[in-house]
Amino acid sequence: ELAGVPLVSGSTLRIGGDMVIGDRMTGCVGTVGVAEHITARRKAAPGDQLLMTTGAGGGTVATTALYYGYHDVIEKTINLTFLHAADAILKSELLGSIHAMTDVTNGGLRGDVHEMAKTAGLRFIVEEEKVRGLIDPDVYRMLYELEIDPLGVSVDALLVIAEPETIYGVQALLSKMGVESSIIGRVEEGKAEPVLVRNGREEEFSPRFREAAYTPLKKLVEKEEQDFDYMKNQVDRAAKAAIEKKTRIIKKLSH
Repeated sequence: ELAGVPLVSGSTLRIGGDMVIGDRMTGCVGTVGVAEHITARRKAAPGDQLLMTTGAGGGTVATTALYYGYHDVIEKTINLTFLHAADAILKSELLGSIHAMTDVTNGGLRGDVHEMAKTAGLRFIVEEEKVRGLIDPDVYRMLYELEIDPLGVSVDALLVIAEPETIYGVQALLSKMGVESSIIGRVEEGKAEPVLVRNGREEEFSPRFREAAYTPLKKLVEKEEQDFDYMKNQVDRAAKAAIEKKTRIIKKLSH
């Protein structure tokens, strides 16, 4: 709504996240429209560079902070940096020269880069040190203390893949908006694989298990059967509460 998008499309398979106890409702939504240019992951090409913006995490980081008591980190996740950056690029003349663009989402860079390498059939190389500097310090501290891999969680950052000249233009555009970004890697010909450069050495950059902040809690709760009519009323109540919450968040983000 804040970005002026009438309908958002994507997987809603994990409605409620790991905090759902008992029966779970799942669903999906979709859009109908016409796009003049699609920044599909398969369009990445040899010689491209990977540009990533700063990130403070999204839902996974926020729920982890809630569960483990890192309350100072929660506020860091409530920002519009990603939306502002994406909106500026979409409105610029640079969009047509961008090969691929995505958010660093579920599974983090490990998941995204692995999928890109497989889809494009190319070698994707990421430098760990460059990525580390783009994660909010407080968020990084929490992940480090909880022994959660920063490369394996959604950090709510924007990842742009294009030729060097286009990347420099995107970086300049973002800089004018006050959004920091860095070139974190490159695309090469060769075996379709994701590679991580750590301490000057290349190593495998494969996805690991999905981080789930609430998993320990679910083990302590027993499932109870509920009356269907009661559950229908609860769904209606939850929908109304969700709309009211959305209105509060929009007001907060609009300040």
